[in-house]
Amino acid sequence: MTKPIHIIGGGMAGSEAAWQIANAGIPVVLHEMRPTVETFAHQTHDLAEMVCSNSFRSDDDEANAVGLLHWEMRAANSIIMAMGDEHALPAGSALAVDRDAFSTAVTKKILSHDLITVERGEISGLPPENWGQTIIATGPLTSKSMADDILARTDQDALAFFDAIAPIVHVESIDMSKAWMQSRYDKGDTEEERTAYLNCPMDEETYNRFIDALLAAEKTEFKDWEKDTPYFEGCLPIEVMAERGRETLRWGPMKPVGLTNPHQPDIKAHAVVQLRRDNALGTLFNIVGFQTKMKYGEQARVLSMIPGLENAQFARLGGIHRNTFINSPLLLDDQMRLKSRPEIRFAGQITGVEGYVESAAMGLLAGRLAIAEHLGQDRVSPPNTTAMGALISHITGGADAKTFQPMNVNFGLFPPVDNVKGGRRNRKDRYKAYTDRAKADWTDWISQD
Repeated sequence: MTKPIHIIGGGMAGSEAAWQIANAGIPVVLHEMRPTVETFAHQTHDLAEMVCSNSFRSDDDEANAVGLLHWEMRAANSIIMAMGDEHALPAGSALAVDRDAFSTAVTKKILSHDLITVERGEISGLPPENWGQTIIATGPLTSKSMADDILARTDQDALAFFDAIAPIVHVESIDMSKAWMQSRYDKGDTEEERTAYLNCPMDEETYNRFIDALLAAEKTEFKDWEKDTPYFEGCLPIEVMAERGRETLRWGPMKPVGLTNPHQPDIKAHAVVQLRRDNALGTLFNIVGFQTKMKYGEQARVLSMIPGLENAQFARLGGIHRNTFINSPLLLDDQMRLKSRPEIRFAGQITGVEGYVESAAMGLLAGRLAIAEHLGQDRVSPPNTTAMGALISHITGGADAKTFQPMNVNFGLFPPVDNVKGGRRNRKDRYKAYTDRAKADWTDWISQD
């Protein structure tokens, strides 16, 4: 019988890697520690559970690097994108999903695949050499025993940061005489998409009172060993943003642009809090960009200052957790293999990519590279003109190991496009040039299968 490829971790990256490998006719053993070992953030025992948000972010594959990554994954038969599309919710130009239905569907697909065996239980360290090819995709909540063993075996300092979870509100408890439904700039092809977000406006006085309360609120106290852990810049708690300046939130998740309040159409809001649908029934909405480290009682008090949320009932309050990743530029080669043990690949968020889509994409790529190695094929990583190629190039050498920090996919990771005749491209044309080039190069790369 063909020797299986082992995958440790049943999150986005591990599930995607397992799907890719099994569909190539190679058996997979997928190891997931839950429910034998639980985490403080997961709510279910399903695979590919969405912990922090229900959004895959922009789905625009012509002007956004995340949307381009969606396109590349769909072209490669991604299970994460297929189930995301199947359980999509209205979200303007973004792709948001019913998180419970999504993870249940991924789990069902994985468990029903003839070539995938799911084994529950913790793998407490790097696997024995006789396992052969292994992908470690243990994610941001890697168990302490696994993290400690990785450190001991690699002789490198791990990097870590804090990741925060946004609160979720029961929609029936929101005062719609103050709030309204509208996507920013009315984006979307249908009325449902153009009204996908729930908006709560603030005037200047209310905004300043809110900032004062946010800054004064009691926060989660970190343990001594956590106090020097940095935040990931792309997922800052709102109170940390507020500490950087009173106007920071107005230029971030509370920006009032592209929105018109039908209750007061002639008055421009000073700031707007947006909520995004979190389930297919439309009964739950999460507060966009409101990751927080406030204590639970303080969250309820401070968030009730938002117009429309005075009597809000919360399905889940926000939280914060420590997130661990390896120093990939030092430890991994350009095939995502551990330099000291090349039969082991790393994938997903533990490699230093940030976001559901990026994590799943690295699982897809690790899976495809493992397939090629298993079949004795000489396969290079995709070119850095593609979204996946840009990410793997960044984490395996493009980034400075001394300052390495988690990274979302963005056009700054891509090689520049040539200028058009007569001068520099405008941004829209430049992004279109990036995506056109990437699609052609990605199509060429996957056609080598």
